[in-house]
Amino acid sequence: MLVRTDDEIYRVDSVWLGPPRATFPWRARYVSYGLGLLVMILIMFVQRRVGIGLDFFSVAWALVLTVAITRFVGQRIDYERPLGQVLALFRHEVTGPRRRTAGAGGVVRSSHVRIGPVVGPRAARRRTAPQQSPHRVQPGRREGRTRVTR
Repeated sequence: MLVRTDDEIYRVDSVWLGPPRATFPWRARYVSYGLGLLVMILIMFVQRRVGIGLDFFSVAWALVLTVAITRFVGQRIDYERPLGQVLALFRHEVTGPRRRTAGAGGVVRSSHVRIGPVVGPRAARRRTAPQQSPHRVQPGRREGRTRVTR
């Protein structure tokens, strides 16, 4: 028995083709128009902050960048992964914890370092070996009894 899913319903893009006999020469989803508007505003804002004036070429380049970015993002969004989820994923990637590559600390000074006589490896091993207790515990004659000697 073949069970049909409802995937065909979601595969249909919600696009505006325009009025009859006056359609756009391109097909774009509704979300692309909103995303393009936001991207265009952001690019124009960045251009003004950088110091690029408002002339024909700055608007033309902003439009070209807007189309490129909108198409790039538009290829990654669909009914299974909506725009809100893509933006949330981008925010989590940017603000997520990262491994620190730079060392933490300040200036290193040698004023706290004491210089002493040079010792061989055996003396260094003796100094770092765990210290034994002065009391030794020896087994007694019966099980469970122990005798402490000094």
